[in-house]
Amino acid sequence: MDDLQQHHRLWCSSTSRKRAQPWRRVDAAAWVAREIADLSRRVYHPTGFGTRLRPLTLTLPKPLVPFANRAMLLHHIEALVKAGVKHVVLAVNYRPEVMSSFLSKIEEQYNITISFSIENEPLGTAGPLALARDILGKDDAPFFVLNSDVTCTYPFEELRDFHIAHGGEGTIMVTKVEEPSKYGVVVQIPGESTIDRFVEKPQEFVGNRINAGIYIFNPSVLDRIEVKPTSIESETFPAMVADRQLHSFDLQGFWMDIGQPKDFLAGTCLYLSHLTQQKSPLLSYPAANPWVYQGNVLIDPTAVVDPSAVVGPNVVLGPGVVVGKGVRIQRSVVMENSRIKDHAWVHSSIIGWNSTVGRWTRLDNTTVLGDDVNIKDEVSLNGAKVLPHKSVGANINEPAIVM
Repeated sequence: MDDLQQHHRLWCSSTSRKRAQPWRRVDAAAWVAREIADLSRRVYHPTGFGTRLRPLTLTLPKPLVPFANRAMLLHHIEALVKAGVKHVVLAVNYRPEVMSSFLSKIEEQYNITISFSIENEPLGTAGPLALARDILGKDDAPFFVLNSDVTCTYPFEELRDFHIAHGGEGTIMVTKVEEPSKYGVVVQIPGESTIDRFVEKPQEFVGNRINAGIYIFNPSVLDRIEVKPTSIESETFPAMVADRQLHSFDLQGFWMDIGQPKDFLAGTCLYLSHLTQQKSPLLSYPAANPWVYQGNVLIDPTAVVDPSAVVGPNVVLGPGVVVGKGVRIQRSVVMENSRIKDHAWVHSSIIGWNSTVGRWTRLDNTTVLGDDVNIKDEVSLNGAKVLPHKSVGANINEPAIVM
């Protein structure tokens, strides 16, 4: 075993009760599906430190931060289990002890096995695939690769079937955007799904499809990657394109990278709209809840909302949340055990766990409160990021970090 591999340790959740084995070492999260009609039996799932989502990730690793009242990671696991996943290997590089406790419960709930490893030395977005060769290349079955902070409808089965049908080495899920000049654009060969090239932030229109952060590969892709820091986007993909071995699959429906607060809120709006279109029973509707305004409101059953409050559109209230008299909340997320006192106004903001927003207080412009934050009465916060266990008693009129 070389020195690089010795820097990586496997962490197994308590219910799996498996001894760490050298061949199971991976450094970015891998989902391993044991039975999906012998196709796409493994999934590789990168995670990171979550620095873009601070101050929330100062309390929990990014995969465990709740999105629509469920951990980000749980949205992925549920979709993968529906596709037949039986064994998940998840690698993390931040607070593995917290992940282990959570995943033990998930194993039991979904009747799956979860193991995970920790990366002590960054290997980029492709290097970890080579490190996990003994898992991902165990047989000829293709494997998925997911970015940890993507929300969409997760059409794993459709993606798998499309990949098998075209017979190429890899498939990238792509989504259409209105302003492609902000992204790297995926350009196909006319009339085909084969990718011709990538164009980074084009100034002239060449297409409107961008990388959605979900892939499926044949194990042969591992022959292109060494166990060293490597970028899958700038090194592996161009080589596959040159060999005409990389295809694109159009994602239908919503998509968002929710890895930073403004996109977390935008992704929440898209997800809630999707639930509304599906007439989901998870939502609280205006007909039965007069304090719900316009809809797209997801409220945990243990949350308490005063009848004089106005909540919505696009609001998530977590477990144990208390909303006082005359409160107005729109386009915001309020996490577990937080309290919004009377007549507060909350817009485009994220209220972290166990926090208090004072009376007649105003929060706006992607204000984010960490865990156990206390905002005094009659205070205005405009784009503030408040770290955990802080108290704020003065106005913050320009975006700032409160440490």
